[in-house]
Amino acid sequence: MSRHLRVAVVGAGPAGIYAADILTKSDRDVSVDILEADPTPFGLIRYGVAPDHPRIKEIVKALHRVMNQPQIRFFGNVSYGNDLKLEDLRQFYDAVIFATGARRDRDLDIAGIDLAGSYGAADFVAWYDGHPEAPRTWDFQPHAEQVAVIGVGNVGLDVARILAKTADELLVTEIPDNVYEGLKSNAAKDIHVFARRGPAQVKFTPMELRELSHSPNIDVIVHPEGFEFDEGSMDALRNSKSQKLTVDVLQNYLAKDETGAAHRIHIHFCNNPVEVLGQDGQVVGLRTEITELDGTGNVRGTGEFKEWPVQAVYRAIGYYSDSLTGLPFDAARGIVPNDGGRVLEIDGSPLPGAYVTGWIKRGPVGLIGHTKSDAAQTISLLLDDADQLAAPESPRPEAVERYLAERGIEFTTWEGWQRLDEHERSLGETHQHTRERVKVVPREDMVRIARISA
Repeated sequence: MSRHLRVAVVGAGPAGIYAADILTKSDRDVSVDILEADPTPFGLIRYGVAPDHPRIKEIVKALHRVMNQPQIRFFGNVSYGNDLKLEDLRQFYDAVIFATGARRDRDLDIAGIDLAGSYGAADFVAWYDGHPEAPRTWDFQPHAEQVAVIGVGNVGLDVARILAKTADELLVTEIPDNVYEGLKSNAAKDIHVFARRGPAQVKFTPMELRELSHSPNIDVIVHPEGFEFDEGSMDALRNSKSQKLTVDVLQNYLAKDETGAAHRIHIHFCNNPVEVLGQDGQVVGLRTEITELDGTGNVRGTGEFKEWPVQAVYRAIGYYSDSLTGLPFDAARGIVPNDGGRVLEIDGSPLPGAYVTGWIKRGPVGLIGHTKSDAAQTISLLLDDADQLAAPESPRPEAVERYLAERGIEFTTWEGWQRLDEHERSLGETHQHTRERVKVVPREDMVRIARISA
């Protein structure tokens, strides 16, 4: 008979929770502890999805059902690398799955990117989503009526939409009070979204694109310059229904007249940002090079440049993962080197009992649903290795709790999250506007509420 497996999952976002779900549904006798640096579960579902996207947040209901399983425990407010390391986890678990995702902005190496008024989208998202490590205020430039967003993925659209909406429009969502007050100082009127390539190469989804026009305060303006297709573009449209739908939505915007709304989102194609322009240390513009499609769906520079008089720049060119203590890291790709999910040492040999899934495994690409198949691949390899894994010295479940308590780590639990969840929902009910919840932001407050009867 196979021995009982104890598995730790580091990261309580969708990737980690899906991995736990697949593992507990396998034929193996297994229990899973999910460790998370935030006091709360759900990762970027809570701290990466725009607050005016309640439909996407519906996935929380499915994740909630997984976390309710008796074989799964949650330890929040536990930081891997600070509170414990791989050698510590090996005392208690047969295997460790890292699902830490990617939360910071990928660098954009152009002149002027560090000027005041130049921001990373991930930092802005963390602020408006109320992450406890984000600043409580956002430095909206008081005269920044013209704003640039670099990047045409869903995060870029989220940033553009939040900048274009009024604070009162977002008051019906779960945004904390400090975010509402901050948004009232946002002066943006025209938000310019720049794509390096053409319309067939954008990364946002049709639903995200359609939602831009749902606000009566926003006109969406697709500019005809660069709205072109080469043979590579046509191949992309023939091979992807979603990409064709996205282009159809763009074409509808292109043909639509402006309504005179107070705020405008402009989408520009074939404009490659090459420099953020500054004066006295402050953003005063963006320089782009006009590009042209080369027949393959890629572009080449034309040597023609254009300057845009913007007063703030947000880069939304992708997320980047942090390296993990005790694991190798591929800095160029922003991932832990792995073979299908098995962590690989620098010499290419497997690191016993260590696995990865999600963005730390394959990079920040794909939608939430892609993490299921990704997790299934990793779990399959772990189960193949199970009988060769070294047994932990202290496999009893209470050993982990004792270890954390002895080190003074105020960890939160699944029951604690349910208390915090109920508290946030009660804040929404008592608000002057009916809201599903109002987020608690300070870490110490979240931990205190979660541990009230601990």
